[in-house]
Amino acid sequence: MKMHLSFIKQTVIARRCVRALKTLQTREHVLSQGYTARWCSSDLSVPKITSHYTIYPRDKDPRWEGVDMERFADEADVLIVGGGPAGLAAAIRLKQLANEQEKELRVCLVEKASQIGAHTLSGACLEPSALNELIPDWKERGAPMNTPVTEDKFGMLTEKYRIPIPILPGLPMNNHGNYIVRLGHFVRWLGEQAEELGVELYPGYAASEVLFHEDGSVKGIATNDVGIAKDGSPKDVFERGMELHAKVTMFAEGCHGHLAKQLYKHYNLRENCEPQTYAIGLKEVWTIDEKKWRPGRVEHTVGWPLNRNTYGGSFLYHLNEGEPLVALGFVVGLDYTNPYLSPFREFQRWKHHPSVSPTLEGGTRIAYGARALNEGGMQSLPKLTFPGGLLIGCSPGFMNVPKIKGTHTAMKSGMLAAEATFAKIADENLASDTAGIHVHEYEQNLRESWIWKELKAVRNIRPSFHNYFGLYGGIIYTGMFYWIGRGMEPWTLKHAGLDSEQLKPAKECTPIEYPKPDGKISFDLLSSVALSGTNHEGDQPPHLTLKNDCVPVANNLAIYDGPEQRFCPAGVYEYVPLETGEGMRLQINATNCVHCKTCDIKDPSQNINWVVPEGGGGPAYNGM
Repeated sequence: MKMHLSFIKQTVIARRCVRALKTLQTREHVLSQGYTARWCSSDLSVPKITSHYTIYPRDKDPRWEGVDMERFADEADVLIVGGGPAGLAAAIRLKQLANEQEKELRVCLVEKASQIGAHTLSGACLEPSALNELIPDWKERGAPMNTPVTEDKFGMLTEKYRIPIPILPGLPMNNHGNYIVRLGHFVRWLGEQAEELGVELYPGYAASEVLFHEDGSVKGIATNDVGIAKDGSPKDVFERGMELHAKVTMFAEGCHGHLAKQLYKHYNLRENCEPQTYAIGLKEVWTIDEKKWRPGRVEHTVGWPLNRNTYGGSFLYHLNEGEPLVALGFVVGLDYTNPYLSPFREFQRWKHHPSVSPTLEGGTRIAYGARALNEGGMQSLPKLTFPGGLLIGCSPGFMNVPKIKGTHTAMKSGMLAAEATFAKIADENLASDTAGIHVHEYEQNLRESWIWKELKAVRNIRPSFHNYFGLYGGIIYTGMFYWIGRGMEPWTLKHAGLDSEQLKPAKECTPIEYPKPDGKISFDLLSSVALSGTNHEGDQPPHLTLKNDCVPVANNLAIYDGPEQRFCPAGVYEYVPLETGEGMRLQINATNCVHCKTCDIKDPSQNINWVVPEGGGGPAYNGM
């Protein structure tokens, strides 16, 4: 049934009343049948953890008998999933082209965060190249880019010292001409520009399912159902999600997107590329003593507290936002091998370095968050197009790792996708082989753009760290082959493989003793999560789903000493004693989740599958 979104919203209350009556009847039937939930486990002593319908289909659950599962549908010309830099840049460019050529073009964008920008987190030092192309008069339009880089510092840390490393002209970490921004504010501003052009933005709508035409092409997406109890049963307020159909659907979910994972498998998009490799980035914002404030200063380090074989580094940016603010963070490559490593606690330890702590002493931490990021580069890019849809931004992964930047490439990919898509849709003589239009031209145009040239030049820098000397070998390689040859070497290095396969068994590793937080410079995990504004409806199935509830204890705890309780930056996972007092069980605190996706990436059993919770849930970042 096809209806406009505005009308759909008006029908929700009426439908809930009807469903409430049906749900009561269904529950009475279920109770009379003595229904007991079961789960896929050979050991019935294992407590049930997962109750999500993606693991336990509702058509086999008698509690769902008689529940109306009809979904309303709406249709657009182009549908964009994800309201980050790439999705908004694509939306803006589409409407620019349509307005220039006086064409009617309906562009809809859905975003799982309650507000545009509320789930956005980055350093961020923004290279304005794509923005200059998209909105040349961004200064006049009031873009929140108030801090041009005035000072650039890079160094290697030992436990007690900082060794300066000169930033030579042409090296990727040179930030001359860039801006320090609070990316969430920048994204919110992009959303305002999109709305002015006529883009329809729908924050608070989480896309949970890819829809397909009978010919196999993408038809659109469905938003997730709401009003499901924690045990997987329908609540009185259950409301079916809606379908959004389009000629072309752009997937701009960000790093390790939930729907992109489905598309990789459905269309075998990763057949001819290397596995993606990732990192986790943790960030805080502080107000500091004004005497220590240096607006425009950018600082990066590598080395301590990580060992030479663990990829990572730090950033410390001085913002010019009318008050003495600094944004600081720590990045750890998720191909690390020691299961005892905690990225969060490495971050807290780093802040105590003699070159860092003086800046923070006497200051106040006001925000915290975390996010996974793509580090695979050119050799890990999947096929980007398929019938009815395409991938843009950090979903496939256009981050320039040595630059530590991906916003400019993400935006440019969205712009290229928009231009190729508009040309197809506007072609009155187009004869599409499938119901969903296949925009082949996007991928070719991208390979001919400055994105491809930029990523090709730095393609070997990240994998060059996989050598006996680790960090030191990577620095030497970068100096020899990038600074001198600009990535012209005739070979392409490979990554180590899937990040989930890199952990060594706990018995082969040395536990890491982390210092206790002092509550002034370093902090505990839960007080940090509180600063992220994270909030979820508590009575819903955990969106951190397990394919098998037995695996965490039998494999992850037994072999790797439960690494999920350390690699998660939000305290979602913890092993607690069974009520009987014999053995342990995994407890998932899903309401803590900051949507970083690290668990889905790093889980050595690949048993965790992150799916979207109810729309509007998650962190509520304010300019992160």
